[in-house]
Amino acid sequence: MQYSEKVLDHFQHPRNVGEIPDASGVGMVGNAKCGDIMQMFLKINDDEIVEDVKFKTFGCGAAIATSSMATEMIKGKPLSEAEKLTNEAVVEALEGLPPVKIHCSVLAQEAVQAAIADYRAKKQQKEEAAKTE
Repeated sequence: MQYSEKVLDHFQHPRNVGEIPDASGVGMVGNAKCGDIMQMFLKINDDEIVEDVKFKTFGCGAAIATSSMATEMIKGKPLSEAEKLTNEAVVEALEGLPPVKIHCSVLAQEAVQAAIADYRAKKQQKEEAAKTE
């Protein structure tokens, strides 16, 4: 299996690894078929900018590389832009993935979307709680 230099770099030197204790949103996705599990943590400021993003991935090198690249692609971006992240954009940024590893980029996209959905749900709960006070 041939990996690009970018994939190898993000696998060997992943960016934004870890977790954010007071994360604004957390998303966790997995693929039962391959056993990969991805957890994405977002810190979103009042202007809805992705201030910080971290990930924890249990999986193959491609899963780690796609997680790392996805975090790099959304960090510092407005939420409206971050939620448009596609697995194709992640693959392109990594200069390609072997066909059998494309599902890793889909997981990265889904983890980002799950974390954003969690953030939005928490924000809505806070807003509703504020109305009843």
